[in-house]
Amino acid sequence: AAAAAAEVEQRRRPGLCPPPLELLLLLLFSLGLLHAGDCQQPAQCRIQKCTTDFVSLTSHLNSAVDGFDSEFCKALRAYAGCTQRTSKACRGNLVYHSAVLGISDLMSQRNCSKDGPTSSTNPEVTHDPCNYHSHAGAREHRRGDQNPPSYLFCGLFGDPHLRTFKDHFQTCKVEGAWPLIDNNYLSVQVTNVPVVPGSSATATNKITIIFKAHHECTDQKVYQAVTDDLPAAFVDGTTSGGDSDAKSLRIVERESGHYVEMHARYIGTTVFVRQVGRYLTLAIRMPEDLAMSYEESQDLQLCVNGCPLSERIDDGQGQVSAILGHSLPRTSLVQAWPGYTLETANTQCHEKMPVKDIYFQSCVFDLLTTGDANFTAAAHSALEDVEALHPRKERWHIFPSSGNGTPRGGSDLSVSLGLTCLILIVFL
Repeated sequence: AAAAAAEVEQRRRPGLCPPPLELLLLLLFSLGLLHAGDCQQPAQCRIQKCTTDFVSLTSHLNSAVDGFDSEFCKALRAYAGCTQRTSKACRGNLVYHSAVLGISDLMSQRNCSKDGPTSSTNPEVTHDPCNYHSHAGAREHRRGDQNPPSYLFCGLFGDPHLRTFKDHFQTCKVEGAWPLIDNNYLSVQVTNVPVVPGSSATATNKITIIFKAHHECTDQKVYQAVTDDLPAAFVDGTTSGGDSDAKSLRIVERESGHYVEMHARYIGTTVFVRQVGRYLTLAIRMPEDLAMSYEESQDLQLCVNGCPLSERIDDGQGQVSAILGHSLPRTSLVQAWPGYTLETANTQCHEKMPVKDIYFQSCVFDLLTTGDANFTAAAHSALEDVEALHPRKERWHIFPSSGNGTPRGGSDLSVSLGLTCLILIVFL
């Protein structure tokens, strides 16, 4: 009796009791045969995934803790359900049949009922319809696709510079109201006004964002920002959409009057809106499958297709530093706007952006065309937004390239000549 009591006491001490022997035998047997079965089982057989999920669901459980049996039975039922879904593809597979027998034995030993709740981490059971990451993951799980959803980035800043979903960089005129995005889930429109008299360069002074109604997740919500009025609420005065607890759509104010974020969980989308100086900037990350979900009549979207050729004021490849630069005489290196020369503009932009990429060049261009030092901060903030939202780090920086896509060489003189020429074109 004393020995039995000691054994019971040992089982009740957290951390001292090893996992149940039957669990260890099942895991060792299944995992030990997985590699042997890899070359035999067809690609569609998902028994390895089922076993891996079961291990992740049970590896942290401790039999000495209250509730162990309940959680273990939930995991077993999830394991059993997974094996049932892959039964046809695994017919004749030794690992599969061994796992099925092991599950049956364990359920019998633990008095687990076949019907009942499954583990809370089972994506097919617990996915949240108002959380894009959750239901997208469940959808990929059902298809057997382990690749995460792909995301796209679009940004607009300065006077104005556009980075499209395809990572094309353009400098455009686009005066007036233009749609950046117009798909089945989201609409974003910007209004641009001339920056200085006599120049075709413009900048954004109004942004309208419409989050379209989406099932039970949110009613339609409209956000609107104009110069000197960057609200931390939608136009109806609310700061969130959907259930008050889940908040599938919400606004977060990061800096009063200067920087807000919008997080739409139900469509996996994040939007940053800033006011820098007198003008607005915008950055957005959105899942590719949703961003490309639009009708044929909605094809005028700057984030998708870029600016129309008639509205472009760069070299056709997004390079504001390369337009006819090689053909200008040195005497063209003159001050483009009171207060800035090419040298002083380069110096000021380099202080904020040590990497001389397309954002650096855009900064120099904006200073020379407007004389407004706030455009330096706008370019720097735009690059920070890229680093926060763009899904691929290797594409954060875009560098000038030649016509065949290779990095452009040449001296600082050629860059300066090109920028000067572009300034002249803008003021024509």
